[in-house]
Amino acid sequence: PVFFLISQMPNYKRATLEDDDITAAAVDGNSSPDGMEVGFRKEKVHPLGPLGTRTQLEIVLSLLLLLTAVTLMGCCIALGIKYSQDVSQKVCLTEACIMVAGKIIESLDRTMDPCDDFYQYACGGWIKKNPIPDGRSRWNTFNSIWDQNQAIIKHLLENTTFNSSSEAERKTQYYYLSCLNEQKIKDLGAQPLIDLINQVGGWNATGPWDKDNFMEVLKMVSGTYRALPFFSIYVSADSKSSNSNIIQVLILQMSTNERFFDLKKKKKKKVLKAYLDYMVELGMLLGGERNSTSELMQEILEFETILANITVPQDQRRDEEKIYHKMTIADLQSLAPAINWMDYLIFVFSPLDLNDTEPVVVYAKEYLQEVSELINGTGKSLLNNYMIWNLVQKCVSSLDQRFQNAQEKLFEVLYGTKKSCTPRWQTCVSNTDDTLGFALGALFVKATFDKDSKEIAEEMINEIRVAFKEGLDELDWMDDQTRQAAKEKADAIYDMIGFPDFILDDKELDDVYDGYEVSEDSFFQNMLNFYNFSAKLMADQLRKPPNRDQWSMTPQTVNAYYLPTKNEIVFPAGILQAPFYARNHPKALNFGGIGVVMGHELTHAFDDQGREYDKDGNLRPWWQNSSVEAFKNRTECMVDQYSQYTVNGEHINGKQTLGENIADNGGLEAAYRAYNSWLKNGEEKLLPALTLNGHQIFFLGFAQVWCAVRTPESSHEGLMTDPHSPAKYRVIGPLSNSKDFAEHFQCPVGSRMNPGKRCEVW
Repeated sequence: PVFFLISQMPNYKRATLEDDDITAAAVDGNSSPDGMEVGFRKEKVHPLGPLGTRTQLEIVLSLLLLLTAVTLMGCCIALGIKYSQDVSQKVCLTEACIMVAGKIIESLDRTMDPCDDFYQYACGGWIKKNPIPDGRSRWNTFNSIWDQNQAIIKHLLENTTFNSSSEAERKTQYYYLSCLNEQKIKDLGAQPLIDLINQVGGWNATGPWDKDNFMEVLKMVSGTYRALPFFSIYVSADSKSSNSNIIQVLILQMSTNERFFDLKKKKKKKVLKAYLDYMVELGMLLGGERNSTSELMQEILEFETILANITVPQDQRRDEEKIYHKMTIADLQSLAPAINWMDYLIFVFSPLDLNDTEPVVVYAKEYLQEVSELINGTGKSLLNNYMIWNLVQKCVSSLDQRFQNAQEKLFEVLYGTKKSCTPRWQTCVSNTDDTLGFALGALFVKATFDKDSKEIAEEMINEIRVAFKEGLDELDWMDDQTRQAAKEKADAIYDMIGFPDFILDDKELDDVYDGYEVSEDSFFQNMLNFYNFSAKLMADQLRKPPNRDQWSMTPQTVNAYYLPTKNEIVFPAGILQAPFYARNHPKALNFGGIGVVMGHELTHAFDDQGREYDKDGNLRPWWQNSSVEAFKNRTECMVDQYSQYTVNGEHINGKQTLGENIADNGGLEAAYRAYNSWLKNGEEKLLPALTLNGHQIFFLGFAQVWCAVRTPESSHEGLMTDPHSPAKYRVIGPLSNSKDFAEHFQCPVGSRMNPGKRCEVW
């Protein structure tokens, strides 16, 4: 398609963009901006008539005029050719540039003034062309790329002959095929889960129950099968001694229905009814009778409500210095005596030797105290039913379609999803990724990853690191000692790109999954085996030092992260593709895409939580008090700014989203600064049909990465649980704080995108 037609140019034009209008117009054939033809009209003249009636002087003058006209015509034609050549030198007309310009234009809403709502200007066209797919509660760039990655993985799993020496890669195919075997899953029905419930100890949803086995059920449900009824146990680097691993006890990230309690009364009633209906339907599918199952599930729901009410909100868990408590198992026993911690931890970490002096880190100890009191005040039958219910929820996704249908009905109310038409293969690719993600990553990387991308990405990260440090020198609120320490931390950030090296070594990869048994016959058993395997894997880490090269995301993941205890940033291969990055895209788009992502993750080292960790990943004070106070004052501005934004009438929680908002703003600033430095090499060619210069393309590329659609129900759930702001405000917030954006789009002070007051941290 010809993407640089004049009719497709943005309607929005300001003084600084008019020259670009001329450039784009001139490229389109021989048309000039005002519509006049570039050339000359030929008059119809009789070959002899005019000359025969004129005097000799007139003839001579006519000949001189004709000669002059011909000369002028030749000059104009020459100038026209040169002008056309100059224009083509200023505009990128490669296939890649034409294609990307077309995609950018398709996403625009050219009726919107970018100084009024830049998100709508950048994404309005995309939103119109991208309705939420059935079965989804949201759709965005990340989802789109992940779908592409899944299609690649499907092809690899279904068409690869695994005659290599990697047993781990073969396991991925066995697991995937067991998931695809819907007939076998249907034939087994609910029996695999019924058998598991009986093995764990039973419950009175399906028959008489009267046992005193709270600790045995807790150990099996939580320790063996990794369900989380009351708390989460895991092994990770000690925040205050990052060179050693330690047992950590965490508050639940989100109780099953904590999110329900911030709903308006009418909506809450509808959601709780849908949840209760789901609980009853599952209980009946597992053999329960309707009336008794309804009564039992109502009791569980009421217990969950109490548990949700004592769960500490996310925005109160952000200061890790305050919620970190190091103690012994003996201290933990005194704190929460309803649980026999020594018995529980010995079971979880078997065969390691533990005693009551073993150190543990507890976060939000007040929550554990209240949970202990709740357990002591609750009947043993209800406690058992609640724990088994947690196990049921964890396992139902591996059962037959009846269970999936029940879940879809709940999701329709919770997230506003329509009936799912997601193909089974896609579900199975996701399940295989969750279970054998690094073995799957080996297949994905070998088939798709450009080896040069790693080197290019590392170069970009270093450019952004330099830019971030340059920005530190311009901060008038930070003292010199803290500034120097911050530069040292930035230099110490360890970056990992693409994939961990071990996945391409068959022996090392096999060692990672050694002990995990997978068959083609039983998807449910494969799932249980994995829960048990991951529990043992966690226990095995306790007596080992943290592995710096261990990844928390698989290579095919479309995401990135920063880990404070290792002071590292990680960018999987899955995100190193368009629209975030492409080798043949303009640098403005790459810096606005993956560059901002890199800046975002780097800035996390200096957000309200990351800044508490030093360059070695230890949680300790390393800032001067004056800079701490100045930082907090500036972050309060950002809390207030984002708290004023609303989605469907609901306000964003500025405290809950503070860390991500700091990273969004700092990432944009660092990436733009790096792009400006790169421009010392010379300005890039313009994209065809876009009346925008490179600086403007940078901001537009950044914004279009976040184009998204979401159901109202899912939007509410995000406001309750997500530490990130909604997509619209991940664009509006940082850009309205950017003086560079306001300058390059000529946004007057007082406009929505240039309100006058800016919140600036980094």
